[in-house]
Amino acid sequence: MSGIEVVEWTPRWAEEFEAVAAVLREALADVPTAVVEHVGSTSVPGLAAKPILDIDVIVAADDASAAISALESVGHEHRGDLGVRGREAFHAPGPPRRNVYVCTAGTPNVRNHLAVRDVLRSHDDLRDAYADVKRALADDPTMDIDTYLAGKSAVLQQVLEASGEFSEAELDAIRRLNGG
Repeated sequence: MSGIEVVEWTPRWAEEFEAVAAVLREALADVPTAVVEHVGSTSVPGLAAKPILDIDVIVAADDASAAISALESVGHEHRGDLGVRGREAFHAPGPPRRNVYVCTAGTPNVRNHLAVRDVLRSHDDLRDAYADVKRALADDPTMDIDTYLAGKSAVLQQVLEASGEFSEAELDAIRRLNGG
């Protein structure tokens, strides 16, 4: 078995998100533009996923510093942008295991996360195709995270194209970012 764990979807993920989101929303109460969104595969009912929540705290650019401070005040360790402009990553105290990001509203990264989630929630065929790819990649005993991410790129491009939200240049930039 590879180091990549992909498991069947569970409603527990939605419950865990709501519990974490309540803490985040309370911490962000003084950040007027902050919206907490459950994104990633765990946010899509029926989609197999790595058992790690992805959470975007979406804010206006002027509120990013206040949002970073708010998350730090509840034990989240700021890790910087990790090479993605407009997105600040955090190491979150667990459980549950989660990736938390402060993201500038309207950036391609945020639009990407929301579009993928929304398309997969409404297109069972794409959701199932994505799940099949993820399972096959995770079943490879030599799989590493970079190869796993690159291996999902083609199906994610189909998902993003189905959203109708991105120009060809934006799709190409996302493809390069995903290693595809």
